[in-house]
Amino acid sequence: MGRLITRGQPVALAAVRSMLAADPPHAILFAGPAGVGKTTLALDLARGLLCGGASGAERPCGTCRACRMVASGNHPDLHRLAPGGPGGQIRIGRRDDAEPGTVRRLTVDLALLPVEGGARVAILEQADRLNDDAQSALLKTLEEPPSGVTIILCADEEEQLLDTVRSRCARVRLGLVGPRDIEELLGERGAADAPTAARLARLAGGRPGRALAYAAAPDAVVARGEIARSLLDLLDAGRAARLEGIASIVARAGEHARLLEPGADPRPVPESDGAEPRGRIPAAERRRSADSLLAIWRDVTRDLTVATLGHPERIRDHGLLDDLAQSASGLDPAVLAAFLVRLGRAGELIAANVSPELVADGLVLAWPRRRPVAA
Repeated sequence: MGRLITRGQPVALAAVRSMLAADPPHAILFAGPAGVGKTTLALDLARGLLCGGASGAERPCGTCRACRMVASGNHPDLHRLAPGGPGGQIRIGRRDDAEPGTVRRLTVDLALLPVEGGARVAILEQADRLNDDAQSALLKTLEEPPSGVTIILCADEEEQLLDTVRSRCARVRLGLVGPRDIEELLGERGAADAPTAARLARLAGGRPGRALAYAAAPDAVVARGEIARSLLDLLDAGRAARLEGIASIVARAGEHARLLEPGADPRPVPESDGAEPRGRIPAAERRRSADSLLAIWRDVTRDLTVATLGHPERIRDHGLLDDLAQSASGLDPAVLAAFLVRLGRAGELIAANVSPELVADGLVLAWPRRRPVAA
């Protein structure tokens, strides 16, 4: 069998091996939660399709020139697009002179003959960040791709893709990955020692990409713990204290998100005398801060629910065991479950461009309040 590096996705791996054993579809959609390995699997498939040292399901060999070029990121017949810029979108590009990193430039590049004389592969990371116009510009290439071209779309939220785009792709679904697989991945890559790998595997919530990001940014783990404890502190706070506290928590969540970005500066952001006016913070950055906060808030609420039900062994963040046990007293698990649903709706509101600050204010006011515990 070929040397695929994706872990914890047996069904998706079987689908990729079947594609390598025969002719692959010309367009493929890898769909699943963020950080579960969609891009890694796309690169596995790309290495297999471009491999020159083996054939069929024995690809990729992992040692030939083509495999090494894909691994180093410089294979001339592998094209990658990813979101960028202030809006976090994959840009469509100009009609007359499409610049690199745009959909229109990709369609031009794919129309050329391959440099190495074999297959050509295009990977669109976070393809759900294509707007409708960009998707329409890609549609003709999806319908009638040049000979030997395979286009792979990776999407966290596949419902954001047009029906016409999805219908032209063979769909492969990826799910969350077990903690043991994530631990092994961290160990194999030398990203963390065994105890740290075990903790990060649990914190990642089934997302190996998030575990690797945490391993590379220990300050983000610290920031996550601070945000979680701040949320737990607000369980006993009144209305005014909650509204005052959530602003600093959102700011810290933004720093947490920044630290997890590849190549982020680990130095702390200089403190200012007051909160920066909302109008001076780009909308994409405000949404990113809110998304980071919601992800941590969901984990805290889940762990709190588990603690109220008396199952500490199922808590993901063992670094918060004592804090969670103390906070769980006086909380109703049914109320926490309802708040989890509200967190899900909050994510939809932010995706629909509702003010992230307004959403956060509403959530903190709805955050359950602990009942007094009888002595």
